[in-house]
Amino acid sequence: MDRVVFGKTGIDVSVVGLGCGGDSHLGLDTGGSVDGARTVLRHALELGVTYFDTADEYGTEEVVGEVLSPVRAEVVISTKTKPLRPDGSVLTPEDLERNVDASLRRLRTDYIDIFFLHMVRERHYDFCRDALFPVLERLRDAGKIGHIAITEGSRSDPRHEMLQRAVHDDLWEVMMLAFNPFNASARRLLFPATIEHNVGIDVMCAARGPFSHPDEMRSVIDALIVSGELDASAVDRENPLGFLLHEGGANSVTDAAYRFARHEPGCHVVLTGTGSARHLEENIASINRGPLPPEDVTRLNDLFGHLQRLTKD
Repeated sequence: MDRVVFGKTGIDVSVVGLGCGGDSHLGLDTGGSVDGARTVLRHALELGVTYFDTADEYGTEEVVGEVLSPVRAEVVISTKTKPLRPDGSVLTPEDLERNVDASLRRLRTDYIDIFFLHMVRERHYDFCRDALFPVLERLRDAGKIGHIAITEGSRSDPRHEMLQRAVHDDLWEVMMLAFNPFNASARRLLFPATIEHNVGIDVMCAARGPFSHPDEMRSVIDALIVSGELDASAVDRENPLGFLLHEGGANSVTDAAYRFARHEPGCHVVLTGTGSARHLEENIASINRGPLPPEDVTRLNDLFGHLQRLTKD
């Protein structure tokens, strides 16, 4: 397992993070069982994963805590809470502290390595910075939180406008964002600043959606052609990313998407979420592989580098 220093946190982590949310929530949302989720978590440990990401709304904190508590000193746990209540009103400082304490109980730990304010929209950023960050700072001083972090909503903020503001406040040690061949805009809009400020970057949506489902890929490509965002003569509509699959290149579109994110300067940890131990092995192998051939990356960027909206939270 490749490892990396996670930006200014100074933490040594695996480049693969097990995402315990996503589309499957460790398989719990796709017909799997709690026993199956335990199996995936334990297999991740066996394969060298040391970074585990969850959230209070995912319903996986309890199983994460159960499996990881015996090896707590050897792993890095991140969890998250949104700055808004379900009714759309903002959290109070007391709400936020209660949410942190509840996560600690579910995770069976007395500290959370990295705590995120989750899916923060640009219009709520000032509130998060001015009203909620001081609460997290106090909890960090009390030892309940190791590092304070923030995530975007990839569908609501594909241009990373909130994170473009946040990075210059130099408060947030880690940022989670979407990065894949259909939305690589962070390369231009954000990474120069995150690299300058040594912010740890946690990549979500690297291979979600069309990169894992051929029918969805064809549908997306057709929509791009209809909208005029993609020249129909530039791609094979039936196998639009087939040019990536060759000797010395990627062995699948999913493999290519993971490697595209893994080797982008400024990216640290790439999240992968699954309810299948076999898929976990495949995804870890992809993230641990070397970069795509430069000519393939160039072609991806030429075809899709102007896009900044095709992501899924």
